[in-house]
Amino acid sequence: MHIGFRIWSLLLLLIILHPIRIYAQEVEDEREFDYIKGSRKGPLKWGELHKEWYACNNGKMQSPIDLSNKRVDIIHKSNKLARSYKPCIAIIANRGHDIAVHWESNAGSIEINGTVFSLIQAHWHSPSEHTINGRRYSLELHMVHKTTDPTSKHKIAVIGVLYKIGKPNPFLTKLIPNITSLVKEDKEHGHPGVIDPREIQMSCRRYYNYIGSLTVPPCTEGVVWTISKKVRTVSLDQVKLLRDAVHDATCTKKFKTTAAKSSQRHPVDWSMRKQLRAISDFE
Repeated sequence: MHIGFRIWSLLLLLIILHPIRIYAQEVEDEREFDYIKGSRKGPLKWGELHKEWYACNNGKMQSPIDLSNKRVDIIHKSNKLARSYKPCIAIIANRGHDIAVHWESNAGSIEINGTVFSLIQAHWHSPSEHTINGRRYSLELHMVHKTTDPTSKHKIAVIGVLYKIGKPNPFLTKLIPNITSLVKEDKEHGHPGVIDPREIQMSCRRYYNYIGSLTVPPCTEGVVWTISKKVRTVSLDQVKLLRDAVHDATCTKKFKTTAAKSSQRHPVDWSMRKQLRAISDFE
C-alpha cells in the first residue's frame, strides 16, 4: 500500500508539472493569438484564451517596457556578459506572427552573472516591441536562451537588438533566399543548413537590463532581458520581407488570415520596476 501510494503520488506530480514545463515556453504556433486591437484574440484578451496564459493580463513583471534613461540605475562595474556561440544546423520557421531561426542542437551559449544560458532560437518583431525614451524602432531581434541550472532563479534570458532604417543588415541578407522561399512555396519551415549566430551584430558596451517576461503567450515572467543600447540598421526592403512573409500579412493556401501587418506587443507600465543600464561588453 505504501509503495503504491508513492507511485501514485509520483504520477500525479508528473501530470501537474508536465503542462507547466510546456507552457513556460513561447507558443510556437502563433495563430492562436493576434495583435489586432479589439480582437477577441488580441493582446488585451491573451490572458483569457488559456488558463496557462493567465500572466498575460495579470502578471506584475510583464514585457515589453519603455527603456527610459530617466529611470535607470547606472552601473559602472558589472559582471561581463560573455558570448560563446558557434555554427549549428538550423531551421527557419514561419510561426504565424514572426520569422524564427531555431538551432537544432548546440549553437553555444551566453553567460550572465555566472549562469550559462544556451541559445535556442532567434526571431524578429516589426515594429520594435521595446521603446527607448518613448521612441519605437522599425525592427527588434530577440535571441532566446534557456538554462537548466537548478540553482538559477531565472530560466530564460533574452538578448534584444533594435534596428532603424538604413544600411541592410548582413545577417538578414544571408537569410533572404530562405525567407523568400517560404513565401513562394507557401511553406512553414525551411532548411537552410548551418547558420552561425556569431554573425549577428550585437557587440555593445552599454545595454539595458531588467527582469520581465516573454512578450508572447504564455507571457512567462522571470525573464532576464538584456537589450543593446546601440541601435543598428536594417533596410526597408528587409523589414518589408519579414512582415510580408508571415501569416499576418498574407493569405496562405492553408491558413486564411487577414491580420494587420504588425507583430509587436505595446509597452506596459513599469513604474514599480528598476532598470539597469550597465557598462559592459558582449564580446
